[in-house]
Amino acid sequence: MTTQAIFDPAKYKRTTREQWQDAAEAWHRWGTAIENWLGAATEEMLDMADVKAGSRVLDVAAGAGGQTIAAAKRVGTNGFVLATDIAPKILEYAAAEARKAGLTNVDTQEQDGEQLNVTGDLFDVAISRVGLIYFPDQHKALSQIYKALKPGGRIAAIVYTTAESNKFFSIPVSIIRRRAQLPPPLSGQPGPFSLGNPSVLEDLYKQAGFRNVQVKVVPAPVRMSSAAECVRFERESFGALHQMLSNISSQAERESVWDEIETELKQFEGPDGFEGPCEMLIGIGMK
Repeated sequence: MTTQAIFDPAKYKRTTREQWQDAAEAWHRWGTAIENWLGAATEEMLDMADVKAGSRVLDVAAGAGGQTIAAAKRVGTNGFVLATDIAPKILEYAAAEARKAGLTNVDTQEQDGEQLNVTGDLFDVAISRVGLIYFPDQHKALSQIYKALKPGGRIAAIVYTTAESNKFFSIPVSIIRRRAQLPPPLSGQPGPFSLGNPSVLEDLYKQAGFRNVQVKVVPAPVRMSSAAECVRFERESFGALHQMLSNISSQAERESVWDEIETELKQFEGPDGFEGPCEMLIGIGMK
């Protein structure tokens, strides 16, 4: 009889940091494709959070900073954006992009979102783009964000909806899980679809003290030239998939897994190229 391993949040966090350290260059290199995919949802998030000229914005789990740059352009020279992430290497790319864009209102800091080291009541808005789902203790992260906001400040986060509505990602995950003989995720464990039900995200916000909570579903299809290009994107920049594949020692077997993923994703190819199903939730709340 096999027993399911107990979830170790400290180990998970270390592994997550290592994944993003390793994937930093690729995530940056695919930046244009990522903004084509997530740019519209990002602008919707910033609209819903009322990010405007003069706003002070905290970006939690900022990654390579696409949403950091978008926020910084909105807040202008009288505003400020602090981008934080657990992986310092990926923040280097966020800082470089800010400099390249001529933005002087951006700072980057290596910080754990569950243990934010920021002055209380400092920020008008906190944002997080596809980051909250990966915190081992999502309630603790939201509570830390709550403390960092001014009274009346707002949180706005983007997360995936369900696996069924995000097959561009859930198909690779399910194939790798099967081929690597991995057990299903534990209940309450962090992961891409851990906040996919709108009521779950809404309840999590309310438990952290946020009010006037709203959750909106937005489509975010992944459009690329082909399924093969989408596989290259995921293979190079989705560190979690590589971690799942670590149970397969044979390089030939790993290549076979990626071939199977590409075959399955070809169902989303059409005359205009590849359009992978992806759907996001944008959740906002007020302190």
